[in-house]
Amino acid sequence: MSTPIHRTSTRQSAAALTSAQQRRDGSRTGSTSARSTEHALLAMQSRAGNRATTAAVQRARDTARDTERDGAAENGGASAGAKKKNYRDRIAALLDRFKKNLEPIDTFIKGFQTPTNAAFTQQAAVSANEGLKHSTAASGTSAASGNLLTEAAGTVVSGMDAYKNMKDAKKHETGANHHTAKKRAKTKGADAVVGAASSGSYSAAIAKEVTKVQKAADAAVASEASGIASASIGAIKGMRSAFRVGGAASKYRQIKKLGDPHVVQAGSLARLNESQEQAGWAAAQAYVALDAYWAHDGPERLELVSEAIDAAWEAMGEARDAAESLQRAEKDVEKLSTVQGYAKKKQLTKMGKETVSGGGESTKAAAGIVTAVAAGTVGLASNPVGWGLAGAGAGLVLGVTMYKALRAATKRYEEVHHPERWAPKGETPEEAASRKESLKHALKFWKKVSKGERQAMAREIYALAAGPDISGSGSTTAEMRESARSLLIALKSGPAKHKLEPEAWVETLNDPSKTAGWIQEIAEQLASG
Repeated sequence: MSTPIHRTSTRQSAAALTSAQQRRDGSRTGSTSARSTEHALLAMQSRAGNRATTAAVQRARDTARDTERDGAAENGGASAGAKKKNYRDRIAALLDRFKKNLEPIDTFIKGFQTPTNAAFTQQAAVSANEGLKHSTAASGTSAASGNLLTEAAGTVVSGMDAYKNMKDAKKHETGANHHTAKKRAKTKGADAVVGAASSGSYSAAIAKEVTKVQKAADAAVASEASGIASASIGAIKGMRSAFRVGGAASKYRQIKKLGDPHVVQAGSLARLNESQEQAGWAAAQAYVALDAYWAHDGPERLELVSEAIDAAWEAMGEARDAAESLQRAEKDVEKLSTVQGYAKKKQLTKMGKETVSGGGESTKAAAGIVTAVAAGTVGLASNPVGWGLAGAGAGLVLGVTMYKALRAATKRYEEVHHPERWAPKGETPEEAASRKESLKHALKFWKKVSKGERQAMAREIYALAAGPDISGSGSTTAEMRESARSLLIALKSGPAKHKLEPEAWVETLNDPSKTAGWIQEIAEQLASG
């Protein structure tokens, strides 16, 4: 078998041309600036980003081949419409997986490479070091390209998700499934719009860096355009975070207005406690009467004793039912208190994350404005404010991203290592995975948690709010059920959101066929603002 011939591409990247030019200039002038630490770091950043992106693309191609092969085997007899839908779903899943593979690279670029480039750009401007300017431009081109690839993939995925959920919302004209799909369609549609704008911003950033590499005469114009685009998208993202903070704050206030369940249900518990005491007293009286009839010597003794036994047995049953009702109500109060506390905590957490993230995006927008001004004003060309703001904004966004990633990894670990912790009641939990396998599962950042705390809390809320036809909800008191349904309304899952009259809305809660949709809806509303 002959050895394959590897042809070298005649087209070289701008970064490679710049590096070669710098080596030639260094050999002629004897300068050591091209071999400085800054050049090495920037080159390393570019190579690391390019290698990581290439690896992600290769993984996506391998997945595509496997998906296509499996799909051909599974859909041999499927109809043309079913095949088209299946292919669309597979493409969407493939792009989503591709995007999530790129996200760690994107996080590295935004949190480290871009701020570092900004700092070196400032240093190059101060020292008038042309070699360093070209190196930072090459590294910036690599960074913006990685950002663009991730953002473009995310935009396509969001657009496909928005379209799919729009169709689902039309299919389910009312109810929990309609509201869930409609909300997702709006969110994903907004994600697609913001992603498209971000892609344009990164394209402008690439153009800016390329003009620097090529020493183009319109480099200042490109820098100014890039700064304006970056400021605009940062402002848009900052405003979106502000709206999300407002939504979470509104939901938090509505939940807080419901009050402490221990206080709200105090009257109901007092009545149940009184009923238990009366039932217990009636049972005691029945047993006293039974003892009296046993001591009776008349001919009707056996008949009276028999009647007394039946009365005592019935009284004991009522006392037992009253005690069980009180215990069940007390447990339900604790459950309602727990889920309300969890719902408030989720909204506070969302407010904190969106505030920090929005602050980071707003800071990056300010950095874009400084960049645009500096590009058009020679006196501000070496102003350190721009890269300082860029670094601060990137640090805030990176902090939120790392927090989310760590939380998600922890939840994935618990999902398989402690499956009994959040398993549904009455369901046998899966066998716990080993620590090693759990760690492997935790690192699968493209997978969502399906059996975590939020899903468990959603099941608890639904069980409290559902009707008597739902398994495990028949013994819930009317007062408790009403409080749980008030929590659903506070979570924006009430009749108006579902396009239903209150009576029809209550019927959906008592419909076993809609249980899964309701639990999914509540879980979604717990996480959103």
